Amino acid sequence: MARETTRQESDAGAVRPGRPVIVHDLSHALAALQAASELGVPVTLRSAPGAADYLGSGTFKAIVDVARERWPDVPVTAVLDCADAAGYALGALRIGIKVVRFRGRPAVRRKLADIAARSGARLDADRRAALDLLDCPDPLSDCREWLAGHRSDRGRA
Repeated sequence: MARETTRQESDAGAVRPGRPVIVHDLSHALAALQAASELGVPVTLRSAPGAADYLGSGTFKAIVDVARERWPDVPVTAVLDCADAAGYALGALRIGIKVVRFRGRPAVRRKLADIAARSGARLDADRRAALDLLDCPDPLSDCREWLAGHRSDRGRA
């Protein structure tokens, strides 16, 4: 039970989020969590920009859930990027994704933030550089270097 609380606190932002890693599939998520486990650090799994449109909330959540099952000791913040699509953001919140990125109109953002807060979720405003694993020949090595702080930047999202 304590482990589930850690996951929820991590997603809700009560625990300092780890360095962000942009994941495009399950192999990326597994590499990021394995590296985080080896290093004993938290990690933020961030979808690619606009991924809610082409990947879908359910698929992203399934990827994160499988990775968490495999590496249950790692505090994970999972962030689905919904671009400016409020409907995708609402759908993500509805299925239990606790952190969504939304870049739509400020009035819509405020409404979504209120809805998210009522369900124990939040909108992401993290502007830190992220390691983007797209086209990385060795995601595990790249994640080890990134999460250990040996890399300063590998793309922004």
